[in-house]
Amino acid sequence: MKANKITWLLITIVVILVLLEEGVLVHKRQLQPTASNCPIKIEEKIVRGNSMDPFIKNGQTITVLKGYYNCHKVKRNDIILLHYAGNKNPLIKIVKAIPGDNWHLENSNGCYYIIVNGNIAKNSEGKDYCLSEKKAKMLQLYASDYPIIPQNAYLVLGNEVEGSMDSTRFGLLGKDNIIGKVKIQLKIE
Repeated sequence: MKANKITWLLITIVVILVLLEEGVLVHKRQLQPTASNCPIKIEEKIVRGNSMDPFIKNGQTITVLKGYYNCHKVKRNDIILLHYAGNKNPLIKIVKAIPGDNWHLENSNGCYYIIVNGNIAKNSEGKDYCLSEKKAKMLQLYASDYPIIPQNAYLVLGNEVEGSMDSTRFGLLGKDNIIGKVKIQLKIE
């Protein structure tokens, strides 16, 4: 009689362990993005403005993957479409620093360079971002308070090395301001 109780107890424990394991596996599967739990809306937009020139030109058509970052990490050098409260139209910028990056500004002969992980930040043409003292003020405030980019915050810049309507004007950008990932089509002539 005791052997039967022990056998049933062992069977019950094994069944519970199997169910727990299956529950953990189901939970892990649910964390993986799928088409049903990570909808991405694809839209084409026409660029209005020159802050990304010559990389992205005024009048150029871009593709926006809206909702992309609901299921994907924002990566350094991603091109993003963002909403900024001071503008009615969304902005296109490049992510230059992500959470965990070390950053600061260095002044050399009146030019304030943005240093990310020990390297001078550069635009798409390989030119150093060089800010005037006035343009550097906003970033200096953020860099002194947040020498390491905090979670869900990003340094975003246009392609103009002296700054544009970007983090040089509004500071670090919160993830909730990111609308989507921008894809550009390169024209081969």
